[in-house]
Amino acid sequence: MQDWRWMTAAELGRGIENGAIDPVDLTRVYLDAIASHEFSDRIYARVTADRAMAEAQASSARAKAGKRLSPLDGVPISWKDLFDSAGTPTEAGTAYLAGRTPEQDADVLAAATAAGLVCLGKTHMTEIAFSGLGVNPVTQTPPNVHDHSAAPGGSSSGAAASVAFGLAAAGIGSDTGGSVRVPSAWNNLVGFKTTHGRLSLGGVVPLCKTFDTVGPLCRSVEDAALLTAAMAGQGGQVMEKDIKNLRFAVLDTIAMEDVRPEQRRAFDDAIEKLQAAGASVDHIEFDPMHYAFELAGMLYTVDAYAEWQYIIESDPDKMYHQILKRIRPGADFSAVDYLRGWDTLWNIRAAYQDETADYDAVIMPSSPIGAPNVERLLTDDDYFVAENLLALRNTRVANLMGGCSITLPTAVPMAGIMLNAGADQDENLLEIALAVEHALA
Repeated sequence: MQDWRWMTAAELGRGIENGAIDPVDLTRVYLDAIASHEFSDRIYARVTADRAMAEAQASSARAKAGKRLSPLDGVPISWKDLFDSAGTPTEAGTAYLAGRTPEQDADVLAAATAAGLVCLGKTHMTEIAFSGLGVNPVTQTPPNVHDHSAAPGGSSSGAAASVAFGLAAAGIGSDTGGSVRVPSAWNNLVGFKTTHGRLSLGGVVPLCKTFDTVGPLCRSVEDAALLTAAMAGQGGQVMEKDIKNLRFAVLDTIAMEDVRPEQRRAFDDAIEKLQAAGASVDHIEFDPMHYAFELAGMLYTVDAYAEWQYIIESDPDKMYHQILKRIRPGADFSAVDYLRGWDTLWNIRAAYQDETADYDAVIMPSSPIGAPNVERLLTDDDYFVAENLLALRNTRVANLMGGCSITLPTAVPMAGIMLNAGADQDENLLEIALAVEHALA
């Protein structure tokens, strides 16, 4: 039974389908592991054991009757603590929302439940989801699976840790600038950022409504596809592209600058494997990306501060000072500058789409750095700021360009390879990623 904790969600689903796994036994394995794990309190903000067992029992009955709702019916997963869950506090990692208890599930949680997935509980996260490091002195900082003293990546920190430590078959997080992909990369998982609007944000505590997205953190591309379909209220399996027909472009502009040696080695090795499998790989420059990054500070902070201003300014001392320092500049920009900034970004997006149209995906290291030491991050403010910006730099390309993106693990710990595609190319990107996953394996 313990081996179940390290299987993919899809494998668990097939085990339920063929009768080898009972959802009740499977859920008990995860709940027992959570209860006995040394880092459980640092990973899970709240465990919903009663809900999980009730959902598992219903799934077990469906399996025995041959009436499963989806390929993942009966598979237990975790949810980042910004997805509303009926009757269970949803606090988004901040003291401002302590005790906040919604009356109904977020849309994606409701859809996943309707597909038979089992909710194990809510995972810790960066405060209001506004950092890529995963450090949260207000609540908890989850551990990194490779180095327990290192940052887990954020903001979906507990989501990644729940999977990496075998305390959930998959985790659901959000990605506004890299919050699914950075923790996935640093914990050797697959992390999928969907196109903005692909999955409902109803019942999700917002950070930046113009950039927020929902996505899974999991063990395989197949899992990412099945989880995304479940949250969308859809079915379907991912098909694999022929790697020999794929054309990739390495984005040299910004994304390949200051990449640290381990991450660079992992990326170069991955490129060699893709070429050996028959894929073509070119290098491209896109100078307007520099201006898009210059706009990012305004576009993100204005959106976030407009959402959180009155809550934060009622008692600023409640917020971790690094998050406070990051969000407050949103007050410094005019509405005219903000709207003009979006007009400019839309033009850059159109130019980027034209520049990359001949390629199946644009690729780059998932993050130019590995996970930094938590203690140093908490005691050295300049180091925190510098590492946070670097951690999120490459992932932010897809958010700024309005596309979808997926990170896959490489043979090097804390070093992923990321594939970006255009808006609404989610299913196509998953098919491409499946081919890349097999080539890297």
